[in-house]
Amino acid sequence: MRVLLIGSGAREHALAWRLTRDSSLTELHAAPGNPGIAALGSCHPIRAEDGEGLLELTRTIDADLVVIGPEGPLVAGVGDELRRNGVACFGPGKEAARIEGSKGFAKDVLAAAGVPAAQTLPVARPPCVIKADGLASGKGVFVCRTQAELEAALRAVEALGTGVVIEELLEGPELSVFALCDGTRALPIGAARDYKRAEDGDLGPNTGGMGAFSPVPNADVEQLVREIHEPVLAELARRGSPFVGCLFAGLMLTSDGPRVLEFNARFGDPETQVLLPLVEGELLAALAGAAGGDLGGLALGRSPGAAVTVVLAGPDYPARSDYAGAPIDGIAAAEAGGALVFHGGTAMRDGRLVTNGGRILSVTARGSDVAAARDAAYAAVSMVEFEGARHRGDIAGTVDG
Repeated sequence: MRVLLIGSGAREHALAWRLTRDSSLTELHAAPGNPGIAALGSCHPIRAEDGEGLLELTRTIDADLVVIGPEGPLVAGVGDELRRNGVACFGPGKEAARIEGSKGFAKDVLAAAGVPAAQTLPVARPPCVIKADGLASGKGVFVCRTQAELEAALRAVEALGTGVVIEELLEGPELSVFALCDGTRALPIGAARDYKRAEDGDLGPNTGGMGAFSPVPNADVEQLVREIHEPVLAELARRGSPFVGCLFAGLMLTSDGPRVLEFNARFGDPETQVLLPLVEGELLAALAGAAGGDLGGLALGRSPGAAVTVVLAGPDYPARSDYAGAPIDGIAAAEAGGALVFHGGTAMRDGRLVTNGGRILSVTARGSDVAAARDAAYAAVSMVEFEGARHRGDIAGTVDG
């Protein structure tokens, strides 16, 4: 099967790495890809949002399946354009992708589906949560416990140029639950916990994610998918916009049960980097089955053990995501020790791998349990170097459910 993977981040590198382990893959192409993906397949310099260019590429390479990684092209309707022209595509259409692209739309769907979620508040008063009502690369959520934090959050959302959603502040551990969907059915693939804040102790600004671990103790993934994903799938189908792709529910496990914080219309980043190394079976067959509207009879297993990812970021991330030109060393040594190093913001300059983004690398390690995987991940992180590199030191430090 010839696959075109759309995107250029560490999530897409993890997808590319996992797909190359499936016997049904014959050719892997990526647009635009990155240096890590280029070691696994052919990369093409076409932007992820360029629907016409991507359609032409699918015809040129005779792609059997297109897998869309990032949220931008999904919300822009790239999947619709490809499907209209007969291309099998894993990734929801524009209407279904509004589950991520519009917080207001997601609230309406959740209410209609009877799925418990954080309540919307009419007035912004601390404590509360302020959210940008649109895409913000994981940086549009602000927890406000004081008036000063609230005022800063409202200014930040205004600067993003989106609407604002005000929610109650829930307490409890967070959990990300993922399922592959064919429009009506959901195939659970696992759960992870990610770390959004930039600094140790969950301090500092929100980011796209600084690390993750999987599995999460006491998380009944199958039950959560039945209670949360499946009613949402049914509601989207009822509205005439069936969801085909990876549906990602961000949950808060409160004392009153799970509550939905958000939905995303794609694989998570950095959660994908810990989930896919633990998935057993033919992932490509499941993606193709979902794209074809039929996951019936397909199953994926999960290997024993755990995985931990630590993100290496540029010195000014998340304020800046354009840290470019610093040479990167030590990846080969980390990989020789058994780690997986997924490229998130890298480039090749004069034959040298250099930084080119905000979250530069995702260093993933597996182990018999989370503690062992954590030790292996940080051992690998210590081998990778570039000027200004920074990372959190407390990823997976506490793993209670």
